[in-house]
Amino acid sequence: MKPLEVRHSFAPLRKRARGFTLLEVMITVAIVGILAAIALPSYQDYVTRGRITEATTGLSNYRQLYEQYFLDSRSYVGACAQYSNQINGQMQQTSGTADFALTCVETASTYTITATGQGVMTGFTYTVDNFGNKASVVTASGWTGNPGCWIVRKGGLCE
Repeated sequence: MKPLEVRHSFAPLRKRARGFTLLEVMITVAIVGILAAIALPSYQDYVTRGRITEATTGLSNYRQLYEQYFLDSRSYVGACAQYSNQINGQMQQTSGTADFALTCVETASTYTITATGQGVMTGFTYTVDNFGNKASVVTASGWTGNPGCWIVRKGGLCE
């Protein structure tokens, strides 16, 4: 004979549901949101620092071209016009790049080259002169300029 099966009313037979509960999904969404809130500003600062390098490298290269021009002609006058299309193959006096526009002011014995931010880099301005003096004026939120160097990080940290 077969033993009798007894079923208790408080333990109904049902299959276990598969999938995630609403609580598990909400916890996952909260964790992803917190990570995104931390990572996104850091990534944006990283991209901005990369764009700053475009300006500082261009100014350094342009300064070398100016000094070579002075050695050849004993004057800085005309260097901006001659070399405006040769800065990294990108940075030009008239059109610039998507991030910086380049301008130069020159006399026979002095020059000042300025890279002015445009587009997403609006508020960033870098300069260099014939003595090698570097300066940065920054009005972007969270950034501070430095009249004695080219800043490359928030807080006025110099290169």
